[in-house]
Amino acid sequence: NLIELEGKETLSVLNEKGIVLIDFHAPWCGPCRNLSPILNELASDNSDNLKIIKIDVDDNSEIAREYGIRSIPSVIIFKDGVEVDKFIGLKTKTEIQNIINSLN
Repeated sequence: NLIELEGKETLSVLNEKGIVLIDFHAPWCGPCRNLSPILNELASDNSDNLKIIKIDVDDNSEIAREYGIRSIPSVIIFKDGVEVDKFIGLKTKTEIQNIINSLN
């Protein structure tokens, strides 16, 4: 349930039921590197109801532009294909888990 984007077709999971978190990041971004292990833990802890898609903005600039990403890390959260929340920057595992819990 942790997907590294390899093409636009991966975004088809947005049409599925459930919660999908998209992490827009870059390898050179320090806060992105700090957020990554938190998201890995959340993917593991919520394997039954959460998918996480990681999108490298350098390799997928068109998709980042499509979603209006201007700062990274940026996270957009979808439920049943509808955008329900987003945040920019680093959040704690507890803060992100609280958002996920509020959507269940």
